[in-house]
Amino acid sequence: MTGTPAPGAHDLDRPHDLVGIGIGPFNLSLAALAHGLRHGEGPGGIAAVFYEQRPAFHWHPGLLIDGATLQVPFLADLVTLADPANRWSFLNYLKARDRLFPFYFSEKFHIQRAEYDAYCRWVSGLLPGLHFGHQVDAVRWNPERSLFEVDFTRLDAHGEAESLGRTYTRHIALGIGTEPFVPEPLKPLVEAPAAPVLHSADYLEHRERLLAAGHITVIGSGQSGAEVFLDLLRARPAGAEKIHWLTRTEAFAPMEYSKLGLEHFTPDYTRYFHALPEAVRDGLVPQQWQLHKGIDADTIGAIHEELYRRTLHGGWPDAVLTPGVQVRTAGRVATTKVELHLEHLQQGTRSRLTTDAVVLATGYRERPLDRILAGLDPCMRRDSSGRPRIDDQFRLVLDPALTGSVYVQNAERHTHGVGTPDLGLASWRSATILNSLTGKELYPLPRRTAFTSFGLERREAPGVPGQAPHLVPLDDRC
Repeated sequence: MTGTPAPGAHDLDRPHDLVGIGIGPFNLSLAALAHGLRHGEGPGGIAAVFYEQRPAFHWHPGLLIDGATLQVPFLADLVTLADPANRWSFLNYLKARDRLFPFYFSEKFHIQRAEYDAYCRWVSGLLPGLHFGHQVDAVRWNPERSLFEVDFTRLDAHGEAESLGRTYTRHIALGIGTEPFVPEPLKPLVEAPAAPVLHSADYLEHRERLLAAGHITVIGSGQSGAEVFLDLLRARPAGAEKIHWLTRTEAFAPMEYSKLGLEHFTPDYTRYFHALPEAVRDGLVPQQWQLHKGIDADTIGAIHEELYRRTLHGGWPDAVLTPGVQVRTAGRVATTKVELHLEHLQQGTRSRLTTDAVVLATGYRERPLDRILAGLDPCMRRDSSGRPRIDDQFRLVLDPALTGSVYVQNAERHTHGVGTPDLGLASWRSATILNSLTGKELYPLPRRTAFTSFGLERREAPGVPGQAPHLVPLDDRC
């Protein structure tokens, strides 16, 4: 590996307008919408590059289970809800693959996860300015040049450091995504190699090993837990399924999918949530778990149908589904088994479960920004809980002396609400960022996106078609 290179004059004379860190769906959306604006090609020419440490794009490869679909319609692709005519749309992907008519006749509104992954890989393989195998190590502000310095390491095919690099940019977009969450009692088991205890993010990689286990336990009742349970159930022989499915939640509950409920994933609700006091936002997020942590109704139906099918010749399947249970502690028994110490939250009762394998469908957490932004820490403004403050344009609130902006993607649930990780808001957020970055309305965005008026402070003029009337606070009424 070479030493840190000295930047050449060319690097400083022509800094980038935007450097994206991480290439998941959200920064890929930003790159796709920025593409038409690159190097003066569009009305607000923008020079953008994106860095990703992985060797290629892959979206949750461990959960691309056969038949598993997205929970959002195909219109929630990288660009369509901001720019329907964009060349990087899902429909254009189908056209390029000569699959448009088959898709039309399939009448599918929700596509399979594997197809969404293939679509994103198609975009990432053709879109210029994407640099895989590049690990960003540090970000600093250079006050003399009024630019961000971004240090990175080029990685070889094995993920080993090959050389160092540095680039300069006016703005940054962080899209480093989330990471699997493992509850504290189970962390020692994941780190030991004997009986398989793994996160659902790695499910497909270990599926055959799991199926060979005598008894399997799935922990977690979200969509991932349901899909893993269903896949294992279908693959196990009738009468000898030997599967436990446990969750802390009070029920294997369906996701809120009513039309007005879905309006919580609109720009209107995002703006409303952002304007609420911090304490109110913090109280709302856990209350709204069923908006994003429940199970798709079709998946629940498929699970019940599969269980019912196994009763047709008498008897019940050897599958236990128990909500309202938490894992207090866990340990290994004779190196090949796992013992879970359980507590029922409503009954207050405790028991032990011995199993041969555990799949943790325990969700994901936002990756902390502190490591990659350590060089900017003195300049970052934080809320009362020590979290980064993020404005309504998805920018970190920084010291005014920094004239550049750091935008964040999927790291702002505490300020922007449950829609933060939702694919349906990806293109709107990307367009908002590009409009903010350039100071121009390059992508006109809708003023209103929901029938619901979430607060009492709408200020649209009365009588304008399609707009809610002015609402007067109760205290001001005669």
